[in-house]
Amino acid sequence: MNKQDIDFLETTKKWLIASGYYNYSYNFSWGGCRIIQYPQDIIAMQEIIWQIQPDLIIETGIAYGGSIIFSASMLALLDMCYAIESGNNIDPKLSRRKVLGIDIDIRVPNRAVIEAHPMRSRIQMIQGSSITPEVIAQVKAIAANYSRVMVCLDSNHTHEHVLAELEAYAPLTSIGSYCVVFDTAVEDMPADMFPDRPWGPGNNPKTAVWEYLKTHPEFEIDKSIQHKFLITVAPDGYLKRVS
Repeated sequence: MNKQDIDFLETTKKWLIASGYYNYSYNFSWGGCRIIQYPQDIIAMQEIIWQIQPDLIIETGIAYGGSIIFSASMLALLDMCYAIESGNNIDPKLSRRKVLGIDIDIRVPNRAVIEAHPMRSRIQMIQGSSITPEVIAQVKAIAANYSRVMVCLDSNHTHEHVLAELEAYAPLTSIGSYCVVFDTAVEDMPADMFPDRPWGPGNNPKTAVWEYLKTHPEFEIDKSIQHKFLITVAPDGYLKRVS
């Protein structure tokens, strides 16, 4: 790596930190709903979904609904392309491809927007903590009916919570698919960026990923994604199941 590369990476890091202070990720929407993601990660997820072609995407953390609507729209695109290639039309209400969203508090206005959205038939929601035995059991029962599963973790960002989510949901990831852990970038941010949050450097999704991988060699960090996009809230968070 030459000096120009190092300077570019340092500039990228400085920009990412500065953008965090301005809540940059709140600027964007998908399908009319706020998505709270960086555009680079949205594109990275699009590439993965197109490559993997999952029939179930499990997401912890719903917030405004933009992420599950994005995932649902990608699944709709997969079905549409299949219909064009095969000549067989697929009724969206009958499509097996679904998004399962879990959130401890699905707020009434957000639920109303999601349930009124054109993608609603592809979305199922569970309200409750993602790490309680009852919710985990529901998710596992649903996932058992699908063959190609992708997982996205984006709820409470403490080490303990994310590690519990990984233990519960990462095993549902199909071989060759991904478990994506968002906001691992917290580890690389200044401690004063999260004054009203229980997470921060040393206690966040990235530390949970590192801990989980110590005993789970079936997953590997796909660093090619962060190396390509550079700006991402999920460095070391794109986990590919290899066995």
